[in-house]
Amino acid sequence: MSRMFGTDGVRGVANKELTVELAMQLGRYGAHVITGRKRGAKILVGADTRISGEMLENALIAGILSSGCDVIKLGVIPTPAVAKLVRLYQADAGVMISASHNPAEFNGIKFFNSEGLKLSDAVEDEIEAEIKSQKPFDLPVGGALGRISFAESAKETYVKSVLETYSGPSLDGMRVVLDCANGAASEVAPMAIRALGAEVIALHNTPDGININAGCGSTHMDDLMAQVKAHNAHVGLAFDGDADRLLAVDENGQFVDGDKIMAICGQFLKVQNQLAENTIVTTVMTNLGFDIAMKENGMKTVKTQVGDRYVLENMLANGYELGGEQSGHIIFLRYNTTGDGLLTAVQLLRVMRATEKSLSELANIMTVYPQVLKNAKVANHLKQRYMENELIAERIRQVEQDFSGKGRVLIRPSGTEPLVRVMIEGSDLGKLEQTAVELTALIEAQLSPEHN
Repeated sequence: MSRMFGTDGVRGVANKELTVELAMQLGRYGAHVITGRKRGAKILVGADTRISGEMLENALIAGILSSGCDVIKLGVIPTPAVAKLVRLYQADAGVMISASHNPAEFNGIKFFNSEGLKLSDAVEDEIEAEIKSQKPFDLPVGGALGRISFAESAKETYVKSVLETYSGPSLDGMRVVLDCANGAASEVAPMAIRALGAEVIALHNTPDGININAGCGSTHMDDLMAQVKAHNAHVGLAFDGDADRLLAVDENGQFVDGDKIMAICGQFLKVQNQLAENTIVTTVMTNLGFDIAMKENGMKTVKTQVGDRYVLENMLANGYELGGEQSGHIIFLRYNTTGDGLLTAVQLLRVMRATEKSLSELANIMTVYPQVLKNAKVANHLKQRYMENELIAERIRQVEQDFSGKGRVLIRPSGTEPLVRVMIEGSDLGKLEQTAVELTALIEAQLSPEHN
């Protein structure tokens, strides 16, 4: 049976896979486990703008209250705001109702502990086990039941905490286009960037419950690119539905991804002597051009498996302060414990103003190497064992030797499908395509059900 918790909480189509019954159980048993069976514990609850948010929020809160814990409702607010406010409000836990960049019909429930960190696999497994077994515990009655209160100024408190990270002159004279994805950034992002003095043109900031991420936000950049040029803006900034990601567009309408944003901010922090160990933590999917640029600029990179939770784990374990993913999940650990789109936006604008350079100039710090991705269909039981095949292992070694440090091969078995993903990166796109096709064919031939 598949695990209830994925890499980012419990997700599914709302009212079909993520039901009100499951939401209530997640509230009851989640509160019970996370707070260590503590009655009267304080749990924050926030949500993005999806129509299913209110339905799931009410079920979740009912479960939390039934466990004897109190709830502080934050309303519509970004995921990173929940992580931040857990600590500012000295709460025992926080919960975000969101499916991030997914379409409106999806939703999710994600927990944070009292330190604003996502739960460990062990804690998630304990919650899941109790839900599946319906493990009994003494439910409170009478005055021991939980109560609801409202954090009326939650958005303002979060925005204030982000603005406090900005040091430098006003953004007066800077024109910024914001794509709020009709999501959780719709109110807080324009509020924050205007407070810094910039002229703000806000796009997709009128959520109606079903238009979140619909042709907008960080997964659909075309409109932002066009609007930056149409308004002669200095920069465009795109959030996803729960505002834990940020991607950008330069003054020429060119895309600036998470790798480039990390490189820009990392170089600036290094010059300021504010980059711990002169190191940035990224995943194995980060572009090769990033690694080369960091080496050329006297910085080091550390790689983790794909997923911002693994980036954060490495940062916490080794004292690093900057890390993230190409997708725009960027963690400034000095200021917050999760990817924070608004915080990243403020830090990027800080670099632009402090250096008095355009975003296109800053983005030249790295050259993006072409990537070719192919899927090899294999026997499911063999997908983890591709390096045990001598022909495959030798061909991978040959390809990497041919690149001589100017390219790389990344092989990743799919977590859910009978596939081995082949990603080849380098400077010659034609050669990459040919090599990827050949390697994919070899893997399929050697690991196919018929061959074995």
